[in-house]
Amino acid sequence: MKFLIAVGSQEFSEPTLRVGMQVAKAFKAAVTIAYVGPKISKFSASQVRFTQERMEEWEFDRPGVEVLEWAFAFLADNNYIAPTTIEAGFSKNTLVQTSGNRCEVYLQGTVCKDVNLILRNGDIIAELRDEVQRGKYDVTIIGGSQKKGMAHDLVQYIDSSIFIVKNYNQEQSYSLLLPVNDSPHTPKAVKYGVRVAQAFDIKVNLITVSKTESFGEGYTQASNRASKLMRRVGIDHEHRYKTGDPVMIIKNEAGNNHIIVMGASTKNPLLKFFAGSKPLKVMEDCQCPILIVK
Repeated sequence: MKFLIAVGSQEFSEPTLRVGMQVAKAFKAAVTIAYVGPKISKFSASQVRFTQERMEEWEFDRPGVEVLEWAFAFLADNNYIAPTTIEAGFSKNTLVQTSGNRCEVYLQGTVCKDVNLILRNGDIIAELRDEVQRGKYDVTIIGGSQKKGMAHDLVQYIDSSIFIVKNYNQEQSYSLLLPVNDSPHTPKAVKYGVRVAQAFDIKVNLITVSKTESFGEGYTQASNRASKLMRRVGIDHEHRYKTGDPVMIIKNEAGNNHIIVMGASTKNPLLKFFAGSKPLKVMEDCQCPILIVK
């Protein structure tokens, strides 16, 4: 599997990077950490090309290099990269320019298969969408305080699952809330939920919500399969059936002490744009981390 972790400022991205690496470890995934800096003007671009040729002689950093240095230090401090890589330290000379607005550093991982650092410059949403298409990532992880509307657009338009690390508190004790129904994405969401629960060693609360008093055969079968899987892998769990508005119930059940894992909507993007979808509405309203699985 392949994970893309998008980081922003050093001040606010530490929880995103910490959670992303912890989950990637559980999935045994290859990891790319990406920072999208401001677009480089033509004048600055010429400076970057010139200084890349003579990096040892000039003290000029491409915008965003300091964020990669911070990410490297985090990986080193938490032993996510090999000791030989840590000893060598972060060197600007290791940046490999793969396109006009994209540079990459290759690192040797420890608990994860591979760990790479990416620096892009341009519009955040466009650059992340392009990176996901380029790298064919399974999961994209972003912070909850990113550019307004970014999570909404990424959930709708990129071809990967999205984990929004929203209001994550390392001191908080979490459980995992896993809505289960007959949606085509539910089986995959349940499997992802198992890995996330194992990553944090937390209890799973399965919840099945019906708008009416009746729970159809599809709902009950999906619920039974999810409970069976939890028992088989030895995860502490319980299952609740609730009646009412799914978005409100999921939001209220989650509070601020759950990590939500739920399947993405199967509506087409145009319909979701105008009418919305349950996962998008939960994401917008909830006060906790949420993984939307595609």
